[in-house]
Amino acid sequence: MRKLLFSFLLWVSFAPTIAQYSSKPQKLVVAKTPEAAGISSERLQRLDHSLQQFIDQHKLPGLVAIVIRNGQIVYHKALGKADVQAGRNMKTDDIFRIASMTKALTSTAAMMLYEEGKFGLDDPVSLYIPEFKNPQVLKSFHWKDSTYTTEPAKSEITIRHLLTQTSGISYGIISGDERFHAINAKAGIVDLFTTQPVKLSDNIRKLAKLPLQHNPGEKWTYGLNTDVLGYLIEIWSGMPFDLFLRTRLFEPLGMNDTYFYLPDTKKDRLVPVQKPDANQQWIKYPVTFYDPEYPIKGAKTFLSGGAGLSSTAKDYATFLQMLLNDGTFNGKRFLSRPTVELLTVSDQIGNLFGEDGFHFSMGFRVVNQQGHNKGQGSVNRFAWGGYFNTNYFADPQEKIVAVLMKQTQGAIGDNSEALFVRMIYQAIND
Repeated sequence: MRKLLFSFLLWVSFAPTIAQYSSKPQKLVVAKTPEAAGISSERLQRLDHSLQQFIDQHKLPGLVAIVIRNGQIVYHKALGKADVQAGRNMKTDDIFRIASMTKALTSTAAMMLYEEGKFGLDDPVSLYIPEFKNPQVLKSFHWKDSTYTTEPAKSEITIRHLLTQTSGISYGIISGDERFHAINAKAGIVDLFTTQPVKLSDNIRKLAKLPLQHNPGEKWTYGLNTDVLGYLIEIWSGMPFDLFLRTRLFEPLGMNDTYFYLPDTKKDRLVPVQKPDANQQWIKYPVTFYDPEYPIKGAKTFLSGGAGLSSTAKDYATFLQMLLNDGTFNGKRFLSRPTVELLTVSDQIGNLFGEDGFHFSMGFRVVNQQGHNKGQGSVNRFAWGGYFNTNYFADPQEKIVAVLMKQTQGAIGDNSEALFVRMIYQAIND
């Protein structure tokens, strides 16, 4: 009898936890009606009309959008052309280069290893990659021959600096600082993606020897921080970076269309990067400092944790839903709730981010109270975007996931991201 009483009390103690866990959506399902997920069907038509206008007015060639509320898909459409010149219609399962949207996946993978005790957030990077020991900060630069002088940094770079983009590590060719454009190019650093036979480990070890833009922790500087994290994931896990993502994130989440390099069976679903010509007609983007065909051709050896992945709208939405589920999906826990909060919404660097209405967590731009008051969405809505015009946001308060996939460079008059966000919030109906 005492054993039965003890078992009953134990069940009562854990029942709320079990109920809370089971209430998290563990599969993405299509809502029977938008109203079933607290979204107005009538008002959702405004979103449809708004996105279609970008196609009709030739501001975008095509797009795929998905909106999820309370774990239910209320909107998932493909509009316009995937390839204007070929006359190919966009489809909902088309694959897009997501560029910097890769960062959220890399940071999440790193935090999974953090939970396994592989590192501490304030560990120096040099503890794992010795080349980062005794970092130097750029002091002077000579434009004539790209030579420079340095001075010792005030502190080591930590893992937290990488996650918060405050290490002082710069991008090169896409940096706003032309000095680092020249320095990184001279050293042969790959910024984003390449068809050349470059390996992640070689790229990062060369990067470690270059000067920082500023002392670690002093400023927010968008750079190759997350690429360094990708290499650290290889070191901590003992696995190739792409294999870690595949086995620990993509396969368990059912993200079957997310890759660094697409298999031949899926390459026809890749949406070409397009740009407007002088007559505002959509044409394929040419080879510049990168080849836009990198996910389907070339050496296929470079694994950029900051910008290298391609994915579908639904795959990426699945990943975001896991974060909204406090780290669980498909019956599996990927991160604990406190770690998800640390990763996605915690204010890590205060005023260093320098954007009114937002703070920066460990890889996400997060709406604060000021931003909410300005109409930017709920407090703690987190988001980011990609170089080829892809965008997403997740709202823990309203339980919304939204992904907007485009694939353009130089699109004129494209404010689709801002309108996409606004049209979703106006459709809430509960």
